[in-house]
Formats: sequence, C-alpha cells, structure tokens
Amino acid sequence: MPKKILLVDDEPLILKGLKYSLEQDGYATDSAMDGEEALAKFFDGHYDLILLDVMLPGVDGIEVCQRIREKSNVPIIMLTAKGEDMDKILGLEYGADDYMTKPFNILEVKARIKSIFRRSAPAAETVEERRIVRVHDLEVNCQSRTVTLGDQPVRLTAKEFDLLQLLITHRGEVYNREALLETVWKYEYMGDMRTVDVHIRRLREKIERDNARPEFILTKWGVGYYFTDKD
Repeated sequence: MPKKILLVDDEPLILKGLKYSLEQDGYATDSAMDGEEALAKFFDGHYDLILLDVMLPGVDGIEVCQRIREKSNVPIIMLTAKGEDMDKILGLEYGADDYMTKPFNILEVKARIKSIFRRSAPAAETVEERRIVRVHDLEVNCQSRTVTLGDQPVRLTAKEFDLLQLLITHRGEVYNREALLETVWKYEYMGDMRTVDVHIRRLREKIERDNARPEFILTKWGVGYYFTDKD
C-alpha cells in the first residue's frame, strides 16, 4: 500500500507540482489549501507524512502543527517562504521534524521524505534497534519506538526519538551538532545548527525532571551532547 502524504499550501501551482511529482514516485497524496481544511482531513483520515506551509489563511501552519502534535507523531515537514530563522525554529518548537525554505528543489523534498520513511521502515531494524534500553526509570523501546518515564508514556516526535535512541545506545559518547545532523537527519542538511539545540531542549523538557540540572542528556561545553554513562 503506498505511503499517503497530506500536502498543505494555499498556492495551487505548488500543490499541483508536488502532487504530480510525488505521485510519479508512487506516493498517494491528498491536499488542503488552508489550516481548517488540513485539520479536518487529517483527523478524518490516515497520513504517513505531512508537508505543511507556515503561511496559511485562517489557522496558520504553526497552529496546525501544534494541534496535530497533541494527537499524533506523524512526521511533519514545514514549508516557509520566509528566510527568518524564527519561523524555522518556531516550526520545530511546535513539533515539526524538519523545514524547507521556498523556493525549494523538488528533488530535495523527495530526498527528505525518503529519508524519513527509511528511518521508520521495519525492514531497516538492526539487532541494536530491537533493544529495550533502561536507565534509571527511563525506558526506551527501540523496536516499538516508545518511551516511558516512571511508567508514564512520553510522546516524542520522530526526530526526538531518533536523537534519544542514538544518544542512549551510545552512552557517554559526545556528539557535536554537525555529527548529530549528519547521523540523525541522514542527508546533507543546509539548515541552522540551532536546529539541534531546539530538538535537544524539547527532548529534555519531556524526559528531564529539572532542565537546569539534567540527569540524562548532558552537555559537554564547547563540544556537544551526550547521554549519561552513570548508572
């Protein structure tokens, strides 16, 4: 069954181009031209990924992303015509997995989509990815891609889980921002290095009891991030 992608943009030509190109690659697509329509279609159907424009009439893309994240961890790629970092970071703050700035290259769009689907494919599992890792009262199930803290479920986006899985399965190993982008995003990423900091901060907010004194994800100042190696 083909992967289904929801395309959300208020520019008909962009929707038409994305729809044609993605369907040529075997994806099924659906489209919406404003935030309300996007939310209605999302909650009434099933989608494997969402391409979501930031600037939409009525309910904007940031709010759409936030409301979807309250119910689902479906991968979301934000599209923005603006060049300001704030729009890009805001999209990530509210749970987007990635962003692209217009005008974009359709080949890069497809590369990023394939990267996301490749990471979530069951056939790509390795022995290590089937492990259940426990540190203190934090449990990460790398097969079901679920996380619990003190027996309470923790909802993570796809990118947040990928980051946590990488760090917790390589405890004590320090990763700089470039290495995290290359390893987790799995393509030549041209965005702001602060994207990593945003994801790390969101991850800490979800699994740390005190962000000022984290016990799991630590910072090696001037170098990068690592998961504690203390039991």
